[in-house]
Amino acid sequence: MSHDLYGEILLDHYRLPRNHGRLENPTITVEGTNPLCGDELTLDLEFTGDHLTNISFSGRGCAISVAATSMLTELLKGKTIHEIEEWTGNFRTFIREGKAPDGVDMGDIQSLAGVAQLPVRVKCATLPWTTLEQGLVRYKGT
Repeated sequence: MSHDLYGEILLDHYRLPRNHGRLENPTITVEGTNPLCGDELTLDLEFTGDHLTNISFSGRGCAISVAATSMLTELLKGKTIHEIEEWTGNFRTFIREGKAPDGVDMGDIQSLAGVAQLPVRVKCATLPWTTLEQGLVRYKGT
């Protein structure tokens, strides 16, 4: 994939974010902020047992934050808690190294590869993931 395509994918998720809005009856609602960039994020998570059956987000943020959140919601909807935890590990490796872990197809998330070279922007891309992790901790504690 070319860098132009990556840019187009990122901008598409920013301009037309997937799963944007609020859920009517979420199991868990969790908020995250990135004070360095002014990103504010609310995730609504709906679980059935150990499956994330629905996820949506609201808030405001930079293009990287909004696009990363949109990508996360598309990727993780329908996954089990175990699968979400595996993806969180994959994402952390990816954002640190700027490339996917061996054998892992990152899908649209691959468009965030350049963020690894911009340390100040890494928090923008990781905000939805750390916010989701807080939601998982709360859900598992119920």
